Amino acid sequence: MPSRQSGAIDLPHLTLMYSEAASAPTLLVNQRISNQQIYSAIRDDLTARPVNTVLTLGRGSSDNAATFARYLIERRLGLATGSMAPSVTSLYGAKLDLSSTLLLAISQSGRSPDLLAAARNAKKQGARVVAIVNDGESPLAEEADFAINIAAGPELSVAATKSFMLSLTALLDLITTLSDDKQLASLIDTLPEQLEQAWGLDWSPCLDILEGASSLFVIARGHSLGIAQEIALKLKETCSIHAEAYSAAEVRHGPMALVGQGYPVMVIAQNDESLADIEDMARQFLDRDARVMSAGLNVDSTISLPAVPSDPVIAPLLQLQSFYRLCEELSRKRGFDPDRPPHLSKVTRTI
Repeated sequence: MPSRQSGAIDLPHLTLMYSEAASAPTLLVNQRISNQQIYSAIRDDLTARPVNTVLTLGRGSSDNAATFARYLIERRLGLATGSMAPSVTSLYGAKLDLSSTLLLAISQSGRSPDLLAAARNAKKQGARVVAIVNDGESPLAEEADFAINIAAGPELSVAATKSFMLSLTALLDLITTLSDDKQLASLIDTLPEQLEQAWGLDWSPCLDILEGASSLFVIARGHSLGIAQEIALKLKETCSIHAEAYSAAEVRHGPMALVGQGYPVMVIAQNDESLADIEDMARQFLDRDARVMSAGLNVDSTISLPAVPSDPVIAPLLQLQSFYRLCEELSRKRGFDPDRPPHLSKVTRTI
């Protein structure tokens, strides 16, 4: 276990991470009201001038949000979607044909130099640029054809929680508008209440396993994969645990060799076509005597974590909200300040 950070917070629930993560359900209500016109404007523009490809642009948590969006876009809109490497244009100066391409640029600050350069170059090369930001007056918002303000308000904790959750919900609302999926839209109407329920769930059975852990796998598939990536990132940032996220389809190709007796594994799942494979993967971990924590599964011998029953598209967001509460407590138990991870800052200025 890493050395403890001096000045760690000992009293419960005094951290910004806790209060900011808990505020997401309330903020979501305002976000949905304020952004309906911009969602409709993007839909009208793409109807008039269709695209055939979507590229996502983001780093860190924003790139994890893009993974969540990719599954929605490909399944709901039928558009091939890929992640754009910012350095291809910002560092190497490559010229790409981006006509008939929609670029989704996701950045909480809207100020990372490499993302700005990549978005600017993509626009010059024919892409329609939609920025998803937490600052409607940021350089990225000004550069974009359309800017969606996630309306998370100031986020003072270095670890992004409410801004990440509200990036997900903005993407969810945008894609729902583009697909004209009224059933999904009605499900999103219930999301604030469900997020409140998820925040109240007890994932503390994980604490005994994770308080002394140095490594961890987070396993998911499909709509949950971006959430697994975010969970792993938060455990690195706030708890100094070497956590790695894998698709259940990929972990068999090499990483499984690391798993043995007592190795901690967190498995999250939604009740869709991926569930049977995820459950089979959990059993394989158990066969290796791993300590498996699971949400959304029904597999004996795992440490079962409670989850709010919901649609498979919504379920990953609810599991993430429950995890945030666990993560904040785990960080403090390991002797860290979750608001101020060492060596990190709120705006990462990559070139």
